[in-house]
Amino acid sequence: MFIKKIGIDLGTINTLVFVPKKGIVVNEPSVVAIDTKTKKPIAIGNEAKEMIGRNPDEIRVLKPLKDGVIADYTATEAMLRYFITKTTGNFKFIHPEIMISVPSCITSTEKKAVIDATISAGAKSAYIIKESIASAIGAGIPVAEASGHMIIDIGGGTSEIAVISLGGIVVSHSIKIAGNKFDSAIIDYIKKNYNFSIGERTAEIVKIKVGSALFSKEKLTTEITGIDVVSGLPKVFTVNSDDVTFAIQEELKAIIEAIKKVLHDIPPELSSDIMENGIVLAGGSSLVRNIDKLFCNALGIKVRVAENPLLCVVKGISIVLDHLNMYKKSIFSGRG
Repeated sequence: MFIKKIGIDLGTINTLVFVPKKGIVVNEPSVVAIDTKTKKPIAIGNEAKEMIGRNPDEIRVLKPLKDGVIADYTATEAMLRYFITKTTGNFKFIHPEIMISVPSCITSTEKKAVIDATISAGAKSAYIIKESIASAIGAGIPVAEASGHMIIDIGGGTSEIAVISLGGIVVSHSIKIAGNKFDSAIIDYIKKNYNFSIGERTAEIVKIKVGSALFSKEKLTTEITGIDVVSGLPKVFTVNSDDVTFAIQEELKAIIEAIKKVLHDIPPELSSDIMENGIVLAGGSSLVRNIDKLFCNALGIKVRVAENPLLCVVKGISIVLDHLNMYKKSIFSGRG
């Protein structure tokens, strides 16, 4: 059966591809490895991620998306082409309709770049939908109601904060602080306090295994390998959850301030709605332990993490793909 529609959650960290009636068919890192001599991709996705920190000078490993938008157009097009081909098979005459998510703060120029890259990669036509809308739909929020709902999508490159009512975004704010910044903060903290150097992949593992937004009496620990800065030799080191909590405090405070800004800018009627409905967290970085409790304590509003927060955006895209007419005011289309 030929695939006519594809949904893509084009993330800074991972890209997920959804096909109606098949579900998620691709979930791979948004990473491309380039041969520096030929300037051509030699690996994409999982294979390319394995090269991070291990690549010789002849191979450049890059993340073509930065803070949720295209930083390297050619690499992004190559990555999209790879994932589309992986989904449809190597049939050059198949050109599916593709819906792709973008940050709410995206400019018209960045929006055009996403559409152009998607069509150049093989799409018949491209639709784009704002991450906040897709995430809210995927989280089960009744976005069409005349009631205010707040969704906070904490991804890899950005934290998207939006208040949605009647199918549209009433107030939104996006900050370039999310999972990547958490990882960088962990790297800096461990180096500064323990003279121990680790890479971004190790920092991500630490965040996932022992990361917590609040200090806890019962500390989680994990062993990691890195370089002792003083001796310059490899060493095994034990990190605990308090280390991560200390490390990411400033980033968490910045997200809380951004949420407060959005709450300050909304009409009183929507404020009362949010007090009643609460706040929903989505995105991979919302899985940091106790982040919902931290936000609840700081804001005085009930906060919950959506079911399968990593999949909210792509799940929302899948629902919109099946009901394009119902959600037509929430999407923007570009033709090939």
